[in-house]
Amino acid sequence: MRPSQTNRPHLDLPPITWTPIPSISGRRVIVTGANSGIGLQTSLALAGSGAVVTMACRNPDKAETALRMVQERTGNQTCNTVALDLSSLESIRNFAGRVKQPVDVLINNAGVMAPPLSRTHDGFEMQFGVNHLGHFALTGLLMDQLRAGSVPRVVTLSSIAHRRGKIRFEDLNSEKGYRRWRAYSQSKLANLYFATELERWLRTKGTDVISIAAHPGVSGTNLTKRGGHRGALDLLGGVFAAMGQPAAAACLPTLYAATGADVQGGDYYGPSGPGELRGTATLVAPSPAVLDEEIAHRLWKRSEELTGVNYC
Repeated sequence: MRPSQTNRPHLDLPPITWTPIPSISGRRVIVTGANSGIGLQTSLALAGSGAVVTMACRNPDKAETALRMVQERTGNQTCNTVALDLSSLESIRNFAGRVKQPVDVLINNAGVMAPPLSRTHDGFEMQFGVNHLGHFALTGLLMDQLRAGSVPRVVTLSSIAHRRGKIRFEDLNSEKGYRRWRAYSQSKLANLYFATELERWLRTKGTDVISIAAHPGVSGTNLTKRGGHRGALDLLGGVFAAMGQPAAAACLPTLYAATGADVQGGDYYGPSGPGELRGTATLVAPSPAVLDEEIAHRLWKRSEELTGVNYC
C-alpha cells in the first residue's frame, strides 16, 4: 500500500456532515454491520448522497430499526436490509446468492472486538472468523457482481491494532491458547493482508475492481458488545470507549475510500491526527509487516482452504 502523501487531499468534514461527498446517485453499495456505529453512519452518509445501500446485518430487528432511521433522515427509500451473519459460512453464501444485481461498492465493515473466547458456527475463533474469514468469503462470492459494477471497489476496514498483530499460522483459531487482544490484532492484520493481496489478485485479472483499506482510528462504538459479551470491555476497551471519536467522525476514512475520485487500488486511509487516533481522512501507511507478500499469499491460500471459497 502506498505511504501517506502530503499532496493528496484530506476529507476535511466536520462530524455528521456528509453533503460534500460526491454524488453517487443510483450506485449500489453493500455495508456489512450497518445497524449501528460506523456502519450505520456510513450508510446514512451514502444514502444521503443517493446511493442504493444494502445494509447487511446479523440482527433483523436492529437492522429494520436502522433502515427506518436511514430512510427517515435521508429521504432515500431505495435502501434495504438483508440478513447476514458473518460467523456462518451458510449465511454468507445465502446472502451472496440473493445479490442478483451489480455491486458498485462493497464495504467490509462489520467486526467483533475482544470478546471472551467464542467460536463461529463453523468452529473458527470468533474474531478471526468474523473479521477476516467472513469478509474474505463474502468478497469472493460477490466477485462476479463486483465485476459488473460501475467503477467498482472493495473497502476493507482494519484498525491501528494491526500494528501489534502477528499471523500465527500455527494457531490461527486460538486452539493452543486465547488472548482476546492478541486475537483481535491478528484479525485486523489479516484484514490488511487480505486487502493488499486482493488488489494484487485483481490486477492479474484485468478487472476494473480495486481494493482499498481504511481504519477509523479510535472510536467509541459497541464492537465489544457483539453476541452479548457485555463483560468483555477490559482496560484497553475502556480506553477505546473513553477516548474514541463519535462514529460520525470515525467513518470519514471509510467514506473517502468508498467515494473519493482520486482513490487508487492499494490505498489505505485513516485519521489525519497524531497517532492516527482522530481527525479527517488521509492516506496512511500500514505496518511494514503488511508488505510481506509471502505471508499475504500464504494467508490467502489458507483462507480459501478454511472457507471453501476459491477466487478464480
